[in-house]
Amino acid sequence: MKRYWMLVCALSWATAAVSYGQKEDKPAEKPAAAPADAKFDSLKAKVSYGIGMNLGNSLLRQGFDAQELDVDLNLLAEGLKDVLSKRVPQVTDEQLEAAMEEFQKQLSVKQEERDVKRKEEAGKAKEAGKSFLAENAKKEGIQSTASGLQYQVLKKGDGPKPKESDTVKVHYRGTLLNGEEFDSSYKRGEPVTFGLDQVIPGWTEGVQLMPVGSKYKFYIPSELAYGERGAPPRIPPNSVLVFEIELLGIEKQ
Repeated sequence: MKRYWMLVCALSWATAAVSYGQKEDKPAEKPAAAPADAKFDSLKAKVSYGIGMNLGNSLLRQGFDAQELDVDLNLLAEGLKDVLSKRVPQVTDEQLEAAMEEFQKQLSVKQEERDVKRKEEAGKAKEAGKSFLAENAKKEGIQSTASGLQYQVLKKGDGPKPKESDTVKVHYRGTLLNGEEFDSSYKRGEPVTFGLDQVIPGWTEGVQLMPVGSKYKFYIPSELAYGERGAPPRIPPNSVLVFEIELLGIEKQ
């Protein structure tokens, strides 16, 4: 039995080596429960289908996108069956090598096109962020620091202010400039505790301005957030981030 499970694991790892691009390790959405099917009544059927699912999930985790790559899933399954059944391949090694070489060239061209587009979008985002911050700084109640961080006091507490070496407890909500929410402790229903030296520079600087019991709204320039890389897939490159942060307390060391 151990030998068979080792075979399944090896097969899954081997298939996982087929990758494309660098995408977020994100599992596929769990579908609704399927109705009972007579073809899955036997143990053999369930195990066979389960191995197929494991292979598929491994490919998805590696960024495999059949539609984007224009892959024929029926022929993919046929190639898998031929190999596992030890049948003579339907195409020669030479044909496969030539096809994969051409395919790799096409992928390289697509990647270059995506890189160019990403740089253009990042440049536009940087300029849009600068324009927004310049106008936002003129609004009543907005204060700016030497680093370019902007903030607004929504509620002023009367507790102590944390230091960079402190661990704090906060509630927060983060959005992009278009209002799209990318994270919220409020939605999760519980505050977050973390060291101020373990977060983005805009948070490290901003939270130190807050007395415990305060709620501030921060406008964080991209260079004090995730910069040119962004934080895919939720935060694009060069994004100005907007955070509402409520400082609940400073944790005892």
